[in-house]
Amino acid sequence: MVIVLAPGADEAVIEEIKQIVGEAGGEAFISKGVSRTIIGVVGNAGVLEALEARDLTQHAGVHEVLRVTTPYKLVSKENHAQTSTVMVGDVPIGPATVTLIAGPCAVETPEQTLASAKLAVTAGATILRGGAYKPRTSPYAFQGLGVAGLKILQEVGQEVGMPIVTEVIDAADVDVVAQHADMLQIGTRNMQNFSLLRAAGAAGKPVLLKRGLTSTYDEWFMAAEYIAQRGNLNIVLCERGIRTFEPSVRNTLDVSAVPMVHGLTHLPVIVDPSHAAGRRDLVLPLARAGLGAGADGLIVDVHSSPEQALCDGPQALFGDSLTELSQVMATFPALLGRAQPQR
Repeated sequence: MVIVLAPGADEAVIEEIKQIVGEAGGEAFISKGVSRTIIGVVGNAGVLEALEARDLTQHAGVHEVLRVTTPYKLVSKENHAQTSTVMVGDVPIGPATVTLIAGPCAVETPEQTLASAKLAVTAGATILRGGAYKPRTSPYAFQGLGVAGLKILQEVGQEVGMPIVTEVIDAADVDVVAQHADMLQIGTRNMQNFSLLRAAGAAGKPVLLKRGLTSTYDEWFMAAEYIAQRGNLNIVLCERGIRTFEPSVRNTLDVSAVPMVHGLTHLPVIVDPSHAAGRRDLVLPLARAGLGAGADGLIVDVHSSPEQALCDGPQALFGDSLTELSQVMATFPALLGRAQPQR
């Protein structure tokens, strides 16, 4: 069950509804959005029947009560029919726009990060990405600069005038990452790191949640529900490829995930063609495919000197490929009846 509060409902109303839910034997989870507050109720059939008997729709602070049948109550389309718009700083990600997030896979030096950010700007990016913490398959691979990388990324973002998104890989690091970043990224390997999901949800920043390598749609949406349960509905889903039997690409971009997300949840969804392909020559074709399927944006790797990159150089765009990406961003939004966010 989901209880949608009336606009302007204050803390007293929230506490009163929580008490009613508790008296019925249920547990209430509060999620405060930009324009409304939602209370998700967890309980057995007896709890829901008891609350229905109270007829909370008659309460002055309640807008509507929904019996949501999906296991992911707060992010379900049943709860909110229209696709949400998530603001990252002053940049929207949602159904009215096509948003480009771009930057280096890893923050290496201030000079490299700034040069890559300037390339991202020329391609039409309005959000800067970069990794300060890098969960790598090999323990001997570059693991990121940590807090020093966060500071570099934040300073570069301010210089080029873009909000930043960066990955957090440990619940213990959520607070420090949130101090520097405008959006927190949960990577594919941590999609079901439930303590991290809870901590990120409580941090008060938008969250970019990547799909796990072998995760089903329901598992992905339930991971988002962990974030939403901590009062944060500012979640953007990211399809970044799933593991299949095909060895010629790093992963297989599941383009069907885009309409599936839009059909089952109200969360916006973007695609990551860089990490799906692992190959520069496939990034732009996959980007076009994702946008054609209805994705609300892209996240791509850009590097000023990819041959010297400490992380994922073979997939990073530069030179002519960046020019081609800028053409995609200049033409596709209008073709899809959308706008491109402005810096």
